[in-house]
Amino acid sequence: MNFLQLNAIFLAVAVLVFAWALWRSTNKRTVMAAFLISLVVMVGLTVIFDNVMIASGLFDYAGHTLNGLHVGLAPIEDFAYP
Repeated sequence: MNFLQLNAIFLAVAVLVFAWALWRSTNKRTVMAAFLISLVVMVGLTVIFDNVMIASGLFDYAGHTLNGLHVGLAPIEDFAYP
């Protein structure tokens, strides 16, 4: 199993939870604003700290589990976690 397949499982669950929260919300605009602000902050932090941790040698990825796209040193699969 590669990271893309693993991410797909967890992202599907996250999308279902988000859809349920949006459906149950009385103020959908607030839910969407909170989601977008959180997404921007988390992706920004992921860009910064993943690149720092990879550059400093704290961890590395096996090349065969990645699809090849990177943002700096961080593989694109890392951006599914936030």
